Amino acid sequence: MSNVYIIADLHLGHENMAQHRGFNSAELHDEFIIHQWNSLVNKRDTVWILGDVTMERSKDYQQLGRLNGIKKVILGNHDKPQHVQELLKWVNQVGGIVKYKGAWLTHCPVHPMELDYRVKYNIHGHIHEKKVLKKYRIFGKTIFSKPDTRYICVSCEQVDYQPVLLSSLIK
Repeated sequence: MSNVYIIADLHLGHENMAQHRGFNSAELHDEFIIHQWNSLVNKRDTVWILGDVTMERSKDYQQLGRLNGIKKVILGNHDKPQHVQELLKWVNQVGGIVKYKGAWLTHCPVHPMELDYRVKYNIHGHIHEKKVLKKYRIFGKTIFSKPDTRYICVSCEQVDYQPVLLSSLIK
């Protein structure tokens, strides 16, 4: 039986992101992600990568060949449209936004109006270690905020650099 996993913001080959995440080099960063991924995903599993595969460098796509599974990509703000043909050498599908199992799969969080009536959840990346907050206001002044449970961020920082089972995210 195959599984469906989701992850975002790999940023393969990106030195600055590797350092921001606490790695000494992009090579160590990438090796850790590859290890985390392959320790969980087998060749029949599907993994949705929700954007920012690299940092605008198509030469780093070759690392995707080392990752197990069927790979499907939702383009992010650092995934250049002119690189799609090169990306398709390493993944099975590339798209912009997908409605899947009652959720929007996107790179950036969608506007709240896109939720509730159309889908229950937005699984996304882009905001890395942050969460989408719902603000509670009285007379125009925010009195408190709490995470909006309709938004599920799967940026590497939030999922221990390992794809997460879709079934564990939405119930």
